Amino acid sequence: MRTLRHIYESTVLGRPRTTLFMIGALTLVLGWYTRNFSLDASADALTLENDQDLEYYHYVRAQFGSDEFLLVTYTPQSDLFGDDVLGDLRALRDQLRALPDIGRVTTILDVPLLNSPPVDLREIKADIRYLADAKTDRQLARKELLTSPLYRNLLLSADATTTAIRIDLKSDANYRTMREQRDVLRKKKQRERLSLAESRQLADVSARYDTRTRELLAEQADDVTAIRGVLDRHRDRAELHLGGLPMIVADSMDYIRSDLLTFGSAVSVFLIVILAVSFHKRRWVVLPLLTCLVTGISMAGLLGWLDWHVTIVSSNFISLVLILCLALDLHIIVRYREIHAKYPDADQFTLVSRTVRRIVEPCLYTALTTMIAFGSLLVSGIRPVIDFGWMMAIGIVIAFALSFTFFPAALMLLKPGEPAPRNNVTAAITGFFARLIHDHDKATLAFVGVLVLFGLSGMSQLTVENRFIDYYRNSTEIYRGMELIDRQLGGTTPLDIVIDAPPAAAAEPELGDDQDGEDEFNDIYADDNDAEAGITSSSYWFNSRHLPLIRQLHNEVDSLHDTGKVLSLATFAQIVEQLDPTIIDDNFALSVTYKRLPDDVREALLSPYLSDDGNQARIGVRVFETDASLHRSELLETIRKTLGGKYDIDESRIHLSGMMVLYNNMLQSLFRSQILTLSAVFVTIMLMFLVLFRSLKTAVISIIPNLCAASIVLGLMGWLGIPLDLMTIIIAAITVGIGVDDTIHYVHRFHREIRRDHDYWGAVFRCHHSIGRAIYYTSVTVMLGFSILVLSQFVPTVHFGTLTGLAMLISLLANMTLLPLLIVKFRIG
Repeated sequence: MRTLRHIYESTVLGRPRTTLFMIGALTLVLGWYTRNFSLDASADALTLENDQDLEYYHYVRAQFGSDEFLLVTYTPQSDLFGDDVLGDLRALRDQLRALPDIGRVTTILDVPLLNSPPVDLREIKADIRYLADAKTDRQLARKELLTSPLYRNLLLSADATTTAIRIDLKSDANYRTMREQRDVLRKKKQRERLSLAESRQLADVSARYDTRTRELLAEQADDVTAIRGVLDRHRDRAELHLGGLPMIVADSMDYIRSDLLTFGSAVSVFLIVILAVSFHKRRWVVLPLLTCLVTGISMAGLLGWLDWHVTIVSSNFISLVLILCLALDLHIIVRYREIHAKYPDADQFTLVSRTVRRIVEPCLYTALTTMIAFGSLLVSGIRPVIDFGWMMAIGIVIAFALSFTFFPAALMLLKPGEPAPRNNVTAAITGFFARLIHDHDKATLAFVGVLVLFGLSGMSQLTVENRFIDYYRNSTEIYRGMELIDRQLGGTTPLDIVIDAPPAAAAEPELGDDQDGEDEFNDIYADDNDAEAGITSSSYWFNSRHLPLIRQLHNEVDSLHDTGKVLSLATFAQIVEQLDPTIIDDNFALSVTYKRLPDDVREALLSPYLSDDGNQARIGVRVFETDASLHRSELLETIRKTLGGKYDIDESRIHLSGMMVLYNNMLQSLFRSQILTLSAVFVTIMLMFLVLFRSLKTAVISIIPNLCAASIVLGLMGWLGIPLDLMTIIIAAITVGIGVDDTIHYVHRFHREIRRDHDYWGAVFRCHHSIGRAIYYTSVTVMLGFSILVLSQFVPTVHFGTLTGLAMLISLLANMTLLPLLIVKFRIG
């Protein structure tokens, strides 16, 4: 230990200019990599680590069509089917189509109309009409769009006041191929060891995939901006809202950028204000500010160098690292001022070296416990939470290293000056707590007991069920667009139900039982005598035997309270029945009809709901995201059990997929994550306390105040109905991890004070007037720093900042009252 101290003092303190030069050079190098600092708000960033449903989700998207499209709601000021409105809608469509990255734009003007008037299936290719056609009967078209099983509540609201415009972005087949290659290699890596060539291939394809992901996100953001520019030209004639996953991703990235800028600026102002108010000396403002600045640049540059993306969950990491860095600097400043007041004639080297010697051990342990708190997030199983844990752990290492190199080296270049007067206000506050627990020890313990019971009872009411729409403020376009789509256009959140054919099942050709009927169709479709070998003979689902089952399943799902628009092969069957009821019951007629369908009709009615081999049927469901009574897990379980049990379908053949499933998987993992992270942080910190204090009794006593703080905060969440989400699950672990910092400093100082005269209450009062002041400064700093997060556009971040700030306050009070009381009662020392 003496050797390490000698090396430190001879290098960092003995050669401060060299130290600062080396740190400055390293900061410049890392600063260069900040240009690679990137954001990620894609759907993959909000999923479970190694979620098997994610792989199936990509398969479903490849098989039945992508959900990478945007949706514009168009609510005109006058009749939607009036000439002026349809003219404006046509102009809007054409302007959107003219944008470079748009693949297809679909409006009510462009969808095939089969009942305006009803088409003759014998001439279906020639008879297809569109609302844009001059010869189309507009009243018949209006009626069809309002009553069609396909279009109602999908393209047109029930009151015919709002229509939807679907904008498909151009797909990148090479991007999908890269993802498939990466996933195959990742899966193999989980099962067995990769060869050297395969490891290199995985690294290469992962790097190319990440690069392309960033490019696509940037392109999609530009597309969203361009689309909004087009929409702005039409807002004087209609109310327009933009929705869809690409828009949510683009806006979320804007929120991340805004949060980074807002938090960074707010924290900088906050640092200046709190340091100036607390210490009234320029050096105690400039040095911590420079230390935090170097820490922030180094951390951002390191993330850029490692090609590590920042997500919504980790968007506040820079601010948190700066706050924790400041907390370390505050402990150094307070201890330096104490030593300077005690030795006013000492030289700067003596003052700084004594300060570091006295403060480095408790600061090291507090940094380690905080790292453990954030490191416990690695067991959460949720990728953005895991990344956040790693980022914060690395950030704390950087903050600690710079606080004990850059800060003291810079301080060595300054003269000691005159000792600063003690802050009587702070001393009065900490002294008040010492007198309170001395005079009212039993009442204090009773009050804490009541609060803990309150917390435990509230914890039983914690839930993970929350609405994605509530992640955003109701003033954002994400919220308003989702709300309107939910209310007017059949639901927001997509759910896919894919049903496989039985294993080794072969569809039998079904040509109908009525030979006369077959002859009649042979006469009608004289050119289609090869239809017997068509789709109905090769497909398990697309035939007269199994279409009725699909219809039953469709109706079952449609009858559920939380489901909105439901589409499937049953939709096709309903539309065909409206045209000719005899076709659905005759396989030959079905096969011929399928063959004669125009491409756009087939793409609308069949391709999204029937696999290429005809042995997988998909039921597409929209779920009402704004429904306050929605319970995703219960809904998914109901669908699975109802379709399996009621219709005798093996549950292994029923696959639920879509963003709803991925989101629900993440939500359902939150309880497990909460238990795992809390268990990990408590066990590890207990072990650290045993090493640090070398006493089981001291370790147990030290953890109790932090357990109380965590239970009270979690209980308050339960009572207030705040659900566990991506951000709030980490509050308890962070409360303990940062709260024990104060515990370590207090117990470490108490051990020194009690050796002086073995007077327990005397040691408590001295601790409150010394280390208590540093604890007060740092806790208030951290508490106010977290409160800055209320400025976020992301509501979970607001909850996180508010509740964590409150948790820091509770932890401060617990460490200033309950901890010393327990120390005195159990004679720790």
